[in-house]
Amino acid sequence: MSCLIPLLDVLLAERNAGREAVLATVVKVDGSAYRRPGARMLVSRFGRPEGTISGGCLEAEVARKAWWLTEAGPALRSYSTSEADEGSEEALSFGLGCNGKVHVLFERLPASGPCALITALLGVRDTQQPAAIATVIASSADGSHRLGDRLLLVSGQSAEGELLQSALAEQIRIDLQQTLVRGKSSRYLYPNGTGKIEVLMEYLPPVRRLVVFGAGHDAQPLVRMAKLLGWHVTIIDGRSHFARAERFPDADQVLVGDVEQPFAYRELVRGAAVAVMTHSLVQDAHWLQGVLHSEPCYVGQLGPRERTERLLAGIHEQQGELPGLACLHYPIGLDLGGDTPESVAMAMLAEIQAVLNGRNGGSLRFRSASIHDSDPVLIASETETEIAFAAEAYRRFAVQP
Repeated sequence: MSCLIPLLDVLLAERNAGREAVLATVVKVDGSAYRRPGARMLVSRFGRPEGTISGGCLEAEVARKAWWLTEAGPALRSYSTSEADEGSEEALSFGLGCNGKVHVLFERLPASGPCALITALLGVRDTQQPAAIATVIASSADGSHRLGDRLLLVSGQSAEGELLQSALAEQIRIDLQQTLVRGKSSRYLYPNGTGKIEVLMEYLPPVRRLVVFGAGHDAQPLVRMAKLLGWHVTIIDGRSHFARAERFPDADQVLVGDVEQPFAYRELVRGAAVAVMTHSLVQDAHWLQGVLHSEPCYVGQLGPRERTERLLAGIHEQQGELPGLACLHYPIGLDLGGDTPESVAMAMLAEIQAVLNGRNGGSLRFRSASIHDSDPVLIASETETEIAFAAEAYRRFAVQP
């Protein structure tokens, strides 16, 4: 969701001006590709496109044809990056030698009125709760399911979208709920008698949050780099002359915390990545103790190992067991070398990114598996699907008394 915030801002500006926009979304990838399903690019009537769906090789083509392709409604277009497909009629080929094929859904977003996708994006942004979106990417021959039809499910809310009228609505809703639980996108194939309906189940996570305890000069490049990744960044320090908004213009919020008071940031820290780097033993002990009781997804402590272990020993003596100890990394950062604030910040963010993505932060040259995890394809139960379609057919065609 992080990279979608600028795109959403542009989209809302277009709607406020009463203008349509075309959204290009990667919905399926075969083989190797730079971006994964869910990558989006917005093409407005005026102004430059926002977002990327490749490493830069597809964007010009997409921007050039987006409005033409969507004149009659949503359209699916395939782009091949394989040399073997060059000149193929099946897909536009760019002959880049990446041996992949990218399937892109083009759709016009209305200038006003309800739109399930916009509702989902706004909900994730405003509530910081995840959502899941089901999008038809291969429609049925009988026209009962159209390309681009959707069902969305925001955590804690009721499902909505065009697919609510489908015979598959309940099954798709259940599969969307499972997508929320797994926290991972996938594709589903639903048999419908004459073929299969292909649906992208997309998981939309909230924006990643970074809470930095410490407003020294070495926190400044950390904030700048985190914002380049689209993260939400909060700075907290007990020293008011350090914790000033003008020193951190890129931060989303800058707070002055009182180390003499009980830890007051549990809700802010819950589910967030945290870096403790005040260079003050008193402050570090206070903030680290509070953080380790607040369910963060990652905690990093700056400083030598021996210093952090002394801090932990003191905290343990006062507080007993520390529930967040398993997610504590010290010294914070990957072993990249360098001693400037910028190089330290890069090492810190690299470790956070690796941990949150379930990677070890090693060199890709030693990775035997593919760079990106494959997107699972799940086949829905044919029995349940056939029952749903039979019920829908009876409802539509039964003779009324």
